[in-house]
Amino acid sequence: MIKAFDFQQGTLPLLVSMPHPGTLLTPAIASGLTPRAQRLEDTDWHIPELYQPIAEMGASTLCARYSRYVVDINRPPDDKPLYSTATTGLFTDIFFDGEPIFEQGRAPDAATKADILNTLWQPYHQQLADELMRLQDKFGYALLLDAHSIKSVVPRLFEGRLPDLNFGTAEGASCSPQLSQSLLACCEDFPQYSRVLNGRFKGGYITRHHGNPEQHIHAVQLEMAQCCYMDEESFEYLPEKAGQMQQLLERLVATALRWGKERYDKR
Repeated sequence: MIKAFDFQQGTLPLLVSMPHPGTLLTPAIASGLTPRAQRLEDTDWHIPELYQPIAEMGASTLCARYSRYVVDINRPPDDKPLYSTATTGLFTDIFFDGEPIFEQGRAPDAATKADILNTLWQPYHQQLADELMRLQDKFGYALLLDAHSIKSVVPRLFEGRLPDLNFGTAEGASCSPQLSQSLLACCEDFPQYSRVLNGRFKGGYITRHHGNPEQHIHAVQLEMAQCCYMDEESFEYLPEKAGQMQQLLERLVATALRWGKERYDKR
């Protein structure tokens, strides 16, 4: 049986979802990739390591094990586009820059895709939904942080250099506006990092589908520029840079937890 994800249950009303750091490939996908694609360059490199201090604080963590070149966990099962601008799909066949990732005629067929959806995509989302329900039942609310990273310059996807911190809340539909404003205010103590709310990245399927403020489930996507914690060319993790970013991540989580406690303890 395929193990689709790694899950660790925590003690806080917070789940950190990590849909894109996986590097495993199914045999059918691996056999068709171009030499360039075999480097898996569009991976959200080192995200579990970067967020380890948050896990140690007591957050639950859910981390996909398979590459986004196999299936993109952060896309809807019907593959309906999430953005009107350039993007990649549920079963991507291109790099972020638009070049094909499969050798000609070697992309997965419909039967292979259906099997992947059933064995990798669906279990991740079921575990995510189950954990959010557990947190909501236990604490009266749940916080979901969907953790991502991307190269700081990808001309096909966005102009210029990406801000360091890109918060997405589906234009306010996936979490309380008070929470998102509290997170932005927290960043003011870290002026070295640029930030934006609902800019180019407004949150993918996970944020939009699982966030439900009316049911007291508040979801925020954080898309981080990879230059903040790693070398974007070699994919090397840079501990000193990462350590500085981890200080901000810890402050963001503490801010979110404080907001949740103040809001829901009054109920």
